[in-house]
Amino acid sequence: MNKFVLAAAAAALIGLTGCQSVKRVSADSRVASENIGTVNPYLWRAALDTFDKMPVQSADPIGGLIVYDWMSFPSAKDERIKATVYILDTRLRADGVKVSVFRQVNEGGQWSDADVDPETAIQLENAILDRARTLKNAQLG
Repeated sequence: MNKFVLAAAAAALIGLTGCQSVKRVSADSRVASENIGTVNPYLWRAALDTFDKMPVQSADPIGGLIVYDWMSFPSAKDERIKATVYILDTRLRADGVKVSVFRQVNEGGQWSDADVDPETAIQLENAILDRARTLKNAQLG
């Protein structure tokens, strides 16, 4: 996968327009995580907002884990990506979120694992952190 396509996919994940409808985590899940206090509610909500174009496979607001399902983009139909977000802290800290990105390519009708630029996960973590700070600042007034 060339860097342009990977950058386009990362940009789409960060919040540009998507091409398919997605399953969303209910507002109840967001509220539950805010009331439980085991993960940072700003990071949790920011992760959901940042990846809002991707389908959610599973979400655990108590454990701070969001697993997104595979998604392809119009610019690279023979490639697909998925992501997993780990909320690691109750505080809003730079090391409180970790993103893992996975990529596969379709070769002869068979999906196989492919490399992902490590910078992609860092960019997505930064996008989540930026969104979390925005959410916190908006609540504080």
